[in-house]
Amino acid sequence: MEPPELVSALLDGKHRALARAITKIENRSEGYRDIVAALHEHTGHADVIGITGSPGAGKSTLVDKLAAEYRDRGLTVGVIAVDPSSPFSGGAVLGDRIRMGSNVGDMDVFFRSMSARGTLGGLSTATSDAVKALDAFGKDKILIETVGAGQNEVDVVKTADTVAVLVPPSSGDDVQMLKAGILEIGDVFVVNKADLAGSDKTVQELRGMLEMRDRADGDWEPDIVETVANTGEGVDDLLSVFDAHADWLDDTGKRDDIERKRYAEEIRTLLRNDAGALVEAEIERRDGMDEFVDAVVARETDPYTIADDVLEPFRDAVRHND
Repeated sequence: MEPPELVSALLDGKHRALARAITKIENRSEGYRDIVAALHEHTGHADVIGITGSPGAGKSTLVDKLAAEYRDRGLTVGVIAVDPSSPFSGGAVLGDRIRMGSNVGDMDVFFRSMSARGTLGGLSTATSDAVKALDAFGKDKILIETVGAGQNEVDVVKTADTVAVLVPPSSGDDVQMLKAGILEIGDVFVVNKADLAGSDKTVQELRGMLEMRDRADGDWEPDIVETVANTGEGVDDLLSVFDAHADWLDDTGKRDDIERKRYAEEIRTLLRNDAGALVEAEIERRDGMDEFVDAVVARETDPYTIADDVLEPFRDAVRHND
């Protein structure tokens, strides 16, 4: 299907069209921008929740249980699991694994594994566009599970309305290693596998670190929830916190602030990417980077002069528009 037909079918609730649209978005195939642009006016209704945390914290199992509970409540769910990128194909190396065992065969739970493609934070640029597709399709809840493989996962906050950070029970070392950025983006901290030894200590350590966090009057105070994802214990409590945070966003007007910041950052990212592509094209038009490097190595010129020279046509275009 061409982009207009694909968009029409997606908005009509065709799951195959949704899958094809997200594939185009992830692969950055021809016409994907037209698809995302056409879907934009139909977005803004879904509640987007980010699930992040260290490997082994039980994110996939918890996401599975969250999706199942939302379905029990009559809500439709979209799940995007951002997996590590294959160094060979750029695809998601864990994409074929069965991760949503409780929801297999349920057409109202749409699961998609996406490649991080080496993007800082484990979220590819395409992830936010895929969220828009799920939102326009009509999903009530969209869960984003990040890769949790050492990247700076602060990027998740750019796409999610509510962020849950999973921390496994331990001696406290994992809590001490949490980056300040992770502490700042967490709206709720989940001590999963709370039936294991060390969970009480982890809760205490987390509470101590959160109390030292700078907070302005009226800011959301992060909750700490204990869960056992394998059995579903604590999932209801976690969903209650998600609901409370969503209400707080609406009551305080913070949701509008988040949306504005999100779109401002998205516009900047697109401008940087597109401007970079224009510069690369200009470099190729001038016989490629090797010519510039040769001149710099020979001390015939310097990097700053080359940068000024390459950008001069763009500056001229801007001046002309003025």
